[in-house]
Amino acid sequence: MKLLFDENLSPKLPLRLADIFPNSLHVRDVGMKATVDPIVWDYAKDNNLTIVSKDADMHDLSLVLGNPPKVIWLRLGNCSTSQVEDILRREFDAIESFCSDDNLSLLALS
Repeated sequence: MKLLFDENLSPKLPLRLADIFPNSLHVRDVGMKATVDPIVWDYAKDNNLTIVSKDADMHDLSLVLGNPPKVIWLRLGNCSTSQVEDILRREFDAIESFCSDDNLSLLALS
């Protein structure tokens, strides 16, 4: 399970979560700072990455286009990087199950 963290999340998350989500990336890691969502979408699709975002636009793309890629939509509002890390750790089993089910496109966490 490799994750791609969207621009609206901290670029520190891939390192902070490397023990459970190895080889995950932030969009900045691949030169996509301030890149439009469809390009991020295509990159994730081409590289077998699951997008993690707080952006409702990624939610909308998921509903319209389906998967791949899969989208984990964090419905947390204004929160700290630690809070994002905590929810991803706490929901690891749900994320693992979601990523392994080919029929699912969107996982909303709050």
